[in-house]
Amino acid sequence: MNSKLFFTLILLFGFLVSAIAQILLKKSTKKEYASKIEEYLNPYVIISYAIFFGATLCTVIAYKKVDLSFGPILGTTEYIFVAVLSRLVLKEHISLKKIIGLGVIIVGIVIFKL
Repeated sequence: MNSKLFFTLILLFGFLVSAIAQILLKKSTKKEYASKIEEYLNPYVIISYAIFFGATLCTVIAYKKVDLSFGPILGTTEYIFVAVLSRLVLKEHISLKKIIGLGVIIVGIVIFKL
């Protein structure tokens, strides 16, 4: 495996774990808390921010070899990850508009890479 592909996979992994952190934060908002401190210092929130930190490290490491112009294009995969994880974990409905939008994102990524 060449280094550019390896670092691209690290970047995608960072976007995936960032999407996981977003799902955890959303789960956190579905609970009632006795105080604002408990709302911000619960396990879901703390773990989510730790995951965001890890995702940021993945991004910084990946940009050593990934073209700077390609990073934001790959960043749109996070929308796909969030939609799929929302469906799987939170049992949210994915509307036809969202499916079309996700399809446009995928087509955009493919066109950019060609």
